[in-house]
Amino acid sequence: MSTVTIYHNPACGTSRNTLALIREKGIEPTVVEYLKTGWTKPQLTALLVKMGKAPRDILRVRGTPAEELGLTAPDASDDSILEAMTQHPILVERPIADTPKGAAICRPAETVLTLL
Repeated sequence: MSTVTIYHNPACGTSRNTLALIREKGIEPTVVEYLKTGWTKPQLTALLVKMGKAPRDILRVRGTPAEELGLTAPDASDDSILEAMTQHPILVERPIADTPKGAAICRPAETVLTLL
């Protein structure tokens, strides 16, 4: 496969397992440690379109400031969630794999196999 990117958090077991599954298939992906690099709105928007998801669908609540920021409120707008994700990269659920076959949150890790 020509291009596989994993948006990875090395502290996350599921993210590490997803990366290992990709490598077991003989693919060396581009690894983006998004907690270090951060997100841009265009980058997140493109991934959301590819996944067929809305910002709320990839919002990580556990272990993040999502509730304190009001992002779990029913009236939180997509734009406010996206903006918060650019300011607090931890708010994006992980890991996300992006391949020519599509993109997905790989929870469980085996989800990535459908994209390879």
